[in-house]
Amino acid sequence: MGCVIEPETHLFGDSGAIPNNPTLPLLLYRGAGSRDPEEVEAMYVRNGWRAAWRYGVYEFPHYHSTAHEVLGIYAGRASIRLGHTEGKTVEVQAGDVVVIPAGVGHQNLGSSPDFHVVGGYPKGQDADVLRGRKGDRPQADENIKQVPLPSADPVFGEDGPLTKLWK
Repeated sequence: MGCVIEPETHLFGDSGAIPNNPTLPLLLYRGAGSRDPEEVEAMYVRNGWRAAWRYGVYEFPHYHSTAHEVLGIYAGRASIRLGHTEGKTVEVQAGDVVVIPAGVGHQNLGSSPDFHVVGGYPKGQDADVLRGRKGDRPQADENIKQVPLPSADPVFGEDGPLTKLWK
């Protein structure tokens, strides 16, 4: 498997409109991915995650209450706000991988024209898209509590950092 890259971890408080996740940190792996989308997809599959789409990141604040999400950046760069108003803005580039726990807000604040990611979810999970609108909660909070932990880290598998950090 090679050298395991330790991720940056970020835990965000509730922003009101977007709940974030009270217990699971967002993981940011710098340079742990690939610039080849097929290699990113194969990495997910190897580690029990499902490659679901190739695209960018929405330019509006949103979150998923029914699934955890992984973003493998394979081209370009972007400024992504994580955790909504309680979070932080990070610069990501090709080769970075972001693992977003259910409930954590994310938004593309600007990107290069060639910015693309492979998005995915743990097998058996499908994501809704919520924008933090009035009425989303408390059902979204209940959904987030019910999302099962993945069996493996999408980058490093069963012994990867996610399985130690997400309990």
